[in-house]
Amino acid sequence: MNLEKISRCPWCGTDPLYVSYHDKEWGKPVHDDTKHFECLTLESAQAGLSWITILRKRENYRLAYANFEIQRVASFTDEDVERLLSDNGIVRNRRKIEASINNAKQFIKIQEEFGSFDSYIWSFVDHEPIINAWDRLEDVPAMTELSEQLSKDLKRRGFKFLGPTTVYAHLQATGLVNDHLTFCTFR
Repeated sequence: MNLEKISRCPWCGTDPLYVSYHDKEWGKPVHDDTKHFECLTLESAQAGLSWITILRKRENYRLAYANFEIQRVASFTDEDVERLLSDNGIVRNRRKIEASINNAKQFIKIQEEFGSFDSYIWSFVDHEPIINAWDRLEDVPAMTELSEQLSKDLKRRGFKFLGPTTVYAHLQATGLVNDHLTFCTFR
């Protein structure tokens, strides 16, 4: 890749952590349940905050949440909630923490029903990424009919803190939707 001709989506700015996330992760198809769970947990924690704030805390989240091992998080107790509430390396919001533990339990139910969370979520896009062709950042929607449909289904299944905007962020982050702008080298 010619470094002089790299163009990026402007949302990542110049922060090395953000640039690395944009270049190596965002929009790349994910087919690993642990990675899906990590992304869902981080995206629900991000609600009301900037994504760079969460990226800077991601390693702390991995430590606090047992590397996002779904079974372990699903078995977190009230003592774990208190431990997480005192961990200044993560977002210390009781409702978000409790939602993340609840979501691990619901995630397991989806795995049992569909064989994997990956099979479940990719079925919403017929197992093929949606590749959009946005020219400007302001053209990219915050939510879509797809994210509203998926959010509604997740809520019906007992998930919390996963509204349509958060779900759309998940679809983008895990490559179910590719929203890299048309001029972006990493499209």
